[in-house]
Amino acid sequence: MIEKVIMAGFGGQGVMAIGKLLAYAGMVEDKQVSWLPSYGPEMRGGTANCDVIVSDKLIGSPVLTDDATAAIVMNLPSMDKFESHLAKDGKLIVNKSLISKKAIRDDIGVYYIDANEIAAEIGNPKASNMVMLGAFLELTGIVSPDSVLKAFTKVFGEDKARFIPLNAKALEKGAEAVKN
Repeated sequence: MIEKVIMAGFGGQGVMAIGKLLAYAGMVEDKQVSWLPSYGPEMRGGTANCDVIVSDKLIGSPVLTDDATAAIVMNLPSMDKFESHLAKDGKLIVNKSLISKKAIRDDIGVYYIDANEIAAEIGNPKASNMVMLGAFLELTGIVSPDSVLKAFTKVFGEDKARFIPLNAKALEKGAEAVKN
């Protein structure tokens, strides 16, 4: 099993954070992982994306070209840029809160998630990235939500452990969003 995912948005949306969480969760499950970040020149509000690969087998290259199995896009420029990078039958997970445009391709699965609204409903508008990660985990099953939560303090430090219940709820709500 292998998942090659592009996570993209603008700086401050937490795409690097969910990329790291996914990579660490893969390590928690003794899988092979790769995390390759890419930042725009701006401090905040610029483009940000990362490629994450989680696999049961060795990973030959951390660079994704046109063979991503999934893309999580948090804003319209990211959707415009990365929809074409998906392999046939790939999964495009779209933050419907910020993207009203529909996907162009008909050879991929597209999932529209009201991530910002869901995050606000659970009490933290900043958790939209975790809502999107929860949707991705539900669709792929590449790692368990429990492994993501175990990785949380490794990525953010012990002092952030108090945010685990909120993030668990965000993952759960993201999973529910693609089930419905």
